[in-house]
Amino acid sequence: MKIDYETDYDVGQDNVQVMGMDMHNPVFFISAVLILTFVIGTLIFPEQANALLNGSKGWAIEHFDWLFMVSGNFFVLFCLLLAVLPLGKIRLGGQSAKPEFSTLSWFAMLFAAGMGIGLMFWSVAEPVAYLNGQWYGTPLAVEAGSEAARHTAMGATMYHWGLHPWAIYAVVALSLAFFTYNKGMPLTIRSAFYPLLGERCWGWPGHIIDILAVLATIFGLATSLGLGAQQAAGGLHFLFDTPNAINVQVGIIVGVTAVAVLSVVRGLDGGVKLLSNINMSLAVFLLLFVIVAGPTMLIITGFGTTAVDYISNIIPLSTWFGREDSEWMHGWTVFYWAWWISWSPFVGMFIARISKGRTVREFIVAVLLVPTVITIIWMSTFGGTGLEQSINGVGELANGVSDASLAMFQMLAHLPWTGIISFMAIALVLIFFVTSSDSGSLVIDSITAGGKVDAPVPQRIFWAVMEGLIAGVLLYGGGKEALKALQSGAVTTGLPFTIVLLLMCVSLFIALSAERKRQIGRAHV
Repeated sequence: MKIDYETDYDVGQDNVQVMGMDMHNPVFFISAVLILTFVIGTLIFPEQANALLNGSKGWAIEHFDWLFMVSGNFFVLFCLLLAVLPLGKIRLGGQSAKPEFSTLSWFAMLFAAGMGIGLMFWSVAEPVAYLNGQWYGTPLAVEAGSEAARHTAMGATMYHWGLHPWAIYAVVALSLAFFTYNKGMPLTIRSAFYPLLGERCWGWPGHIIDILAVLATIFGLATSLGLGAQQAAGGLHFLFDTPNAINVQVGIIVGVTAVAVLSVVRGLDGGVKLLSNINMSLAVFLLLFVIVAGPTMLIITGFGTTAVDYISNIIPLSTWFGREDSEWMHGWTVFYWAWWISWSPFVGMFIARISKGRTVREFIVAVLLVPTVITIIWMSTFGGTGLEQSINGVGELANGVSDASLAMFQMLAHLPWTGIISFMAIALVLIFFVTSSDSGSLVIDSITAGGKVDAPVPQRIFWAVMEGLIAGVLLYGGGKEALKALQSGAVTTGLPFTIVLLLMCVSLFIALSAERKRQIGRAHV
């Protein structure tokens, strides 16, 4: 194994300066052209685009379910292995590096970027849907509405939001952080493949990897902005009977994009960090309110019960053969794994951006375990309250989930101060969208600037506006069909990225082993 590898590549050496922007040639231009072509094509032919992308999504899920399931399990085991091996002592940025952010701010940012909005959307809807066997039946084919269904509902929800997605993010984040901070390489996806590709990663193989990462990121973000606008508009309609129309949804996107632009201009410290801390404060308040105002003892005892349900179901849910609930596994688990993987370039790069100065062991423990524990508490509170209402025939949830975007508001409707708390929930959703949008903009900006982390402000604004523009235009021009097509496209990118991530694990292990040998060699000198 070659221990000492370095590169003469300078960050930004292939860049060109146009209109105050510092752009990588050809990644920026090819990405921009492909994005515009997709938007125009989807606007002109929304139904055809939807059919094509839905077909590709279905094919990927049906034929490669085993690959998604095996890979998801592998990423968890790989991360845990790195944490317990001596490789865990390696510090990102060198042994003398210091963390840039406090531990609390670091937790807040990685959590807000990773899945904050998803937890708002699915924390009530998903467990209730599993309990009643809506949408593909029940997990592990247990009897719908039974006590066993209640436990598998919480266990399966945690399975989708616990260790597995965060291991996917951790693989990408750790790879990028190591090659950037320890090897001085550009903060782009291609840098993680230097041990396998060598200097070729600065050529077309690297260009293709980065372009795919840009496309997956911006389309995933645009989809979320569009769907989030629909959810926020639905929440406002639920509370104030405002029209849930396209113009309201586009208005929400414009507002979110404007705040995201302001946040991006302010940079990491003044923008994302500030909003993430505000977000976490609001989220903690909402959490504590539901614990106090809801079925308090049930929720508190539910923390332990949910953890047990998660641990007891994780192995049967991780198995992909001999399942009686194969339709549920395809509809939920495989879909989720493809979704998380398609988002991994974005979330992984952002986590890498904020994690300098942490050891590999500290990084993995924080990125895997802390969000999982927080998610157990969150799901037990919101999902547990939703399940209790559904089982006892309280409110709209007594009939199951009629509309996933409204499930949380329907649960909050039977707690005190409904209007105030529901409005706070809408605000929290919107701030989560802003943090996702501006952190995504910073990531895309870094990739299209050849790995520079301090690209000009106009460039940051360009990508923040582009995300909102894509979402708004597609929503206005193609409605649900366009957004569904976009979502299917984001999931479809999960298949090639699964291969990319597996190769990234090989590359990272080679590099960390070499770094550890180098450190041991220095210690003996």
